[in-house]
Amino acid sequence: MDFGTTKYIIYAELVADGYVEKNDIIGAIFGQTEGLLGGDLDLRDLQKSGRIGRIDVEVTNNSNGKSYAKITLPSSLDRIETAIIAATLETIDRVGPCSAKVEVKDIRDIRLEKRKYITNRAKELLETLMDSMTDIHDISEEIREHIRTREIVEYGEEKLPAGPNIDSSDSIIVVEGRADVLNLLRCGIKNVIAVGGISIPKTIVELSKKKITTIFIDGDRGGELILKESLQRCDIDYIARAPKGKEVEELSKKEVLKYLRLRVPVEQYLQQVNRCNDLSRSVVETSKEEEITSTDFNSKEECPKEDSNNKETLTYEVLKSENYELKLEYIRSSIENIKGTNKIKLISPNFEKVLSMEELSEDLLTDVYFIITDTPITQQLIDRFFNNVNSNLVIIGRETHITKKPPNLKILKYEDVM
Repeated sequence: MDFGTTKYIIYAELVADGYVEKNDIIGAIFGQTEGLLGGDLDLRDLQKSGRIGRIDVEVTNNSNGKSYAKITLPSSLDRIETAIIAATLETIDRVGPCSAKVEVKDIRDIRLEKRKYITNRAKELLETLMDSMTDIHDISEEIREHIRTREIVEYGEEKLPAGPNIDSSDSIIVVEGRADVLNLLRCGIKNVIAVGGISIPKTIVELSKKKITTIFIDGDRGGELILKESLQRCDIDYIARAPKGKEVEELSKKEVLKYLRLRVPVEQYLQQVNRCNDLSRSVVETSKEEEITSTDFNSKEECPKEDSNNKETLTYEVLKSENYELKLEYIRSSIENIKGTNKIKLISPNFEKVLSMEELSEDLLTDVYFIITDTPITQQLIDRFFNNVNSNLVIIGRETHITKKPPNLKILKYEDVM
């Protein structure tokens, strides 16, 4: 059935007490409704004007002395007029010589099906459009990469990857490899040159003596090694560093500019190294291996790593130090030590103890600064041991489940300090 401009479809069923055919039923529909609703809703006039579509009748069974039929009537009237037409069909009580009964089963808004089709088709078209946009993006990126690659020059006798402005600029930025050069070119920085390995080339050594030199290293062990050798062989003026665990080639434009702005003068860096060396020697008096690990290089209070074969282990005596980062590193190390043990570590400037939850008691909490627990911090635990705390005690736990805490008590989760 071609519904054209149809808005609604009326579905009805007819039962006649005798044998009737399709034409008999259509005749009864027009004949028994004629004049019933006046000229405005006369079925013949509505069909002539196209506001009622072709009435379809399907006789489904003629047996046992009865006839059954399904009636479909399309309507482009509004919903009120359509409902009136549907109700009118139920006034038909005879078909030919036979008594009959009509019951409307449903009025369906065909526009809902059209909207559903439109929605589904629009999704398909949008997916096609998005695929096309992705292709355009790939092409654009390929073009940009080509332009950046063309800007790279081979500089010096070692043919180092570099930007085009090395000679014309009064400053240079030294990075590790070709990918780092490409990334800085993408950010519009063209006075960049790569060492091409861990060993510092002679060309960069000579350039550092003539130009203001910033070394921009990765936040990993390789970056530390390059920095160490460059400080020994080159005339470095500033040091910039990617965040721990990230490489310069991975940074966004915003990050590249940020960490270059946060570069530190080499004199300040060396002062930090010396200060941390002094602190580390005062931490313990033994010759145990030291594990002082630096945090974000760009933090003003950070201690850069020192490459030493005689390292010492941080202990609770660190708490007596004035260095915040050193204390924080000790707390992080303590968290790592008890992870997976379901135990509790008590830390004061004079001792540290690792206990099970059953061994914890109030008398052990005197002079304790930090408590690190590998068990959840619950309200029951707080109520039992820490309601009468008089100091600024800090409890650090794997997770917290509390509703009320004493005012002098600080409660943190692992992720707050890691």
